Amino acid sequence: MRIGSAILMGAAIPSMHYTGMMATHFSVIESVEFSAVDTTATYWMAVIIGLFTLLLLGWTLLTSFFNEQLSVQLVKTADLKENEERLKQALQNQEALATLAESRSEELEIAMLALQKAQLQFLQAEKMSSLGQIVAGVAHEINNPANFIYGNLFHTEIYLRQLLELINTYQQHYPTPVLAVQAQVESIDLPFLLEDLPKLLNSMQTGAERIKYIVESLRNFSRLDEAQLKAVDIHEGLNSTLLILQNRISYAPNNRPEIIVIKEYGNLPLVNCYPGQLNQVFFNIIANAIDVFEQKLNNIKLQSSFTPLIRIRTTINQVGWVNIQIFDNGSGISEDVQNKIYDPFFTTKLVGQGTGLGLSISYQIVVQTHGGRLNCISAKGQGTTFQIELPIDTLIHTSCFLGKQSQVVPDEAIE
Repeated sequence: MRIGSAILMGAAIPSMHYTGMMATHFSVIESVEFSAVDTTATYWMAVIIGLFTLLLLGWTLLTSFFNEQLSVQLVKTADLKENEERLKQALQNQEALATLAESRSEELEIAMLALQKAQLQFLQAEKMSSLGQIVAGVAHEINNPANFIYGNLFHTEIYLRQLLELINTYQQHYPTPVLAVQAQVESIDLPFLLEDLPKLLNSMQTGAERIKYIVESLRNFSRLDEAQLKAVDIHEGLNSTLLILQNRISYAPNNRPEIIVIKEYGNLPLVNCYPGQLNQVFFNIIANAIDVFEQKLNNIKLQSSFTPLIRIRTTINQVGWVNIQIFDNGSGISEDVQNKIYDPFFTTKLVGQGTGLGLSISYQIVVQTHGGRLNCISAKGQGTTFQIELPIDTLIHTSCFLGKQSQVVPDEAIE
C-alpha cells in the first residue's frame, strides 16, 4: 500500500505541472486572435486532466489514511496474538501445575499408606512380641515343676509296685494276721486300695503328659527362638493354635454349644517358613471364626438348632505348594466386605471388639513375607473358607514373588 501511494503521488505531481502549463498557455487566447483554431477540446482536456489529478490526490490521501488504519490494526492484531500466546502459555503452565499437584497428591497418599502399613507392622510386631514373651514365660514357669512331677512319677510307680508286691507276699505267707492288722485292713479297705492305686498312677501319668504337651504347644506358638526361616511341621503350628484357643472352643459363656473341630491333615513335608508368623495367621483366622459363631448364636433364638463347626484341611495341591483350608459354617461374608477385609483397620465387629489388623497382618505375612496366596471363599449365609497356599521353600519363591492372588474353587468336602 505504501509503494502504491508513492507511485500515485509521483504521477500526480507531473499531472499538476502539466495542467498549470496548459492553463497558462490558453489564458492568452483572448489577446491573440486565432480564428482558425478551435480551443474547446483543449479546455476540456485541461479539465479532465485536473479532475484526474484531483482524483489521484484524493486516492492518495485515502490510501494514506487507510494505510495508517491498517498499520494500527496490524499492531493490534500482533498484540492480540502475543496476548493469546501468553494466555496459552499460562494455561499450559496451569495444567502442568495441576498435573504436578495431582502427582504430588498421589505420592503423598502412597506415602501415607506406606506409613500406615509401617505403623501397623510395628504395632503388631510389638503386640506379638509381648504375647510371645508372656506365653514363653508362662511355659517356662510351668515346665520346671511339670518336669519335676513327670520325672518323679516313674520312680513313684516303681516304689508303689514294690510295696504292692510286698503286701501280696505278706498276705500269701500270713493269711491270718493279728486282730490289729485285720482291723487296719478293713478300715482302709485294702482290696479297693490295691485295685485303685495303679489306676491313680496312670491318671497322674496322663495328666503330667498333658501338661508337658501344653508346655510344648505354648513354646511352639511363641517361637521366640525361631525368628529366621526354618523347616517346621505345619500341623504342629495348627495344633498349638487350637490349644491356645481351646478355652474359647470348648468353654463359652451363655451356654453356647461347644465348637466341633475337625482336622483333616494330609501327609505334608516340612515347610521352610517363619513358624511364629504363620502361627499368628492361624490364630487370627480361627479367632475370627469363633467371634462369628458368638455373634451368630446371639442372634439365634434356638441355639440348639445350630452346631458351630471348624474344619481344617491340609493338602499338597501342586508341586512345591502346601494348601491349608480353614472352614467355618458361620454367617459368611458378602462380596462387598470381601473386597475390604484385608484393608488395615477395617472391621465388621462392634466397637471395642476388633481393631481391623488381624487379616491385614495375615495377608502381609502370607503374601509378602512367604510369597504365598491368601484367598477368602465365602457367600452370605454359606460359611467361609480361608485358603492359605504356601511354597515349601519360601526363600526361593519370595525372590520371584508376584503379588497376585488366584481364585481357587474349594473342595467338595469344604463346601
